[in-house]
Amino acid sequence: MKNFFRKVAFGINPYEEVPSDPLNWALNQVDNVPEFSWKGKIPTEKELRGHYRDWVYGDRKVLRKKYKNDKKLYKVNKDLLRHDTGQKFWTSLEIAIRHNEGINSKNPVLAKLWMFWGNFFAISEKDFLADYSTGAYQREIIWPNLNQSFEKMVNDVTLSWAMIHHLDNSESAGPKSVTAAEEWRRRKKEPATINENHARELMELHTVSPKAGYTQEDVIQLAYIMTGWQQRWSKKKLETGNVWFNSEYHQIGKKNVLGKEYKKGKKALAAVIKDLVNHPNCRDFVAERLCRFLITDEPTQEMKQPIIDAFKKSDGHLPEIHKAAIKVAFEFNDKYKKFQTPENWFIQVAKVADLYWPPSPDLMDKYELGQKPLDSQRKPEYLMYDIGHHPYRAKQPNGWSDHSDDWISPELLIRRLVFGKASFNHSKIENTKVDEYYTNMIEKNFDDPDKMMKYINQKNRAIEKHTLLFNHPDFLKA
Repeated sequence: MKNFFRKVAFGINPYEEVPSDPLNWALNQVDNVPEFSWKGKIPTEKELRGHYRDWVYGDRKVLRKKYKNDKKLYKVNKDLLRHDTGQKFWTSLEIAIRHNEGINSKNPVLAKLWMFWGNFFAISEKDFLADYSTGAYQREIIWPNLNQSFEKMVNDVTLSWAMIHHLDNSESAGPKSVTAAEEWRRRKKEPATINENHARELMELHTVSPKAGYTQEDVIQLAYIMTGWQQRWSKKKLETGNVWFNSEYHQIGKKNVLGKEYKKGKKALAAVIKDLVNHPNCRDFVAERLCRFLITDEPTQEMKQPIIDAFKKSDGHLPEIHKAAIKVAFEFNDKYKKFQTPENWFIQVAKVADLYWPPSPDLMDKYELGQKPLDSQRKPEYLMYDIGHHPYRAKQPNGWSDHSDDWISPELLIRRLVFGKASFNHSKIENTKVDEYYTNMIEKNFDDPDKMMKYINQKNRAIEKHTLLFNHPDFLKA
């Protein structure tokens, strides 16, 4: 069962004691949500929104106007603005905080589930969100909700600043709203129209999935319900103001989604979310995604049913859903091995090999202040680019794929080979000089340690052992 520690978490460190009861070890980690184990600076989402505002205003309102006739000076000053607003730093810090939770915290199982939900409610690479907001959104919206109900998480995600901005809900105005009749719209020829992005993703990706059989009219009606939820715009904060309900943009009249009628107003969104998360297809969709993440690309009904049952019985209480998923992963552990996404694999390498990773809080603080630059081998964001899986830069709103085939390509496997070798550069020198280092690493994480030891002992140099071990099929799968 040793690969179970990598299936639901990131493996066992060479100097950790192997839990005698793997299942309870995992189950005991999901009831409570502790503070992050990162001991360095953790900026708030509002602070980072302020930096985003400074970037947007500085570039859009100042530099483009000031240097409209000098492209070279514009580029120089734009790079200075990137530095001043931390655009090239915050994402590396977020990844360091994220990876530290998986590697050094006492709750690696919870950390892995946090990463799952962050991708489930993905913010795609758009409008510099990855540079300033996506990591903070996952810290302040996803993380605190891991011991709440799924309904609360969906509500908080839906009304988060990052999601409202990501899916353009601020641009949605009811054709029969108060703002639709305003003179300025006629003067500027900007009629009030709905933006369907957020409504579509709320159903397709965050709750019932297309299997619920909703129609285009359901999407339109849900978009009407969501009109009015937007960022509070001002000259000082631009689009970075808090999310609020602007009744002047809200579509008047009753709406009908999936055969149920909803009254107009602010409370309608919470009401429709409640119905969506309690829809049978939502429970099935969540169960399927969890099984695909932890167990296999093609989950069976036998796998999904305990999770569906736990969802229904607990009224969507996430710890109960998580426990059911963990139990299913445990039950099917010897029958299925899941090919790991690059980031999961990367964190496992760091944990299992006891690497110097992530960079320490002290080093990251010095990096932020410009006192100690990090070379490319130490920059968290750069390494995520190198392995082809930057967790905060998904290309589409449906996040990164959980299907193995999307990660098995010559290019992506070569990238793992390259980092498998480069991982030696992150090794603690004292480890690589101790004979028991590889023995402990393998005995604690593999059910057939003799086979793995024989395999890596084909090579004498530690750097070659790293390359062989971390790219062995038994390591690539968990």
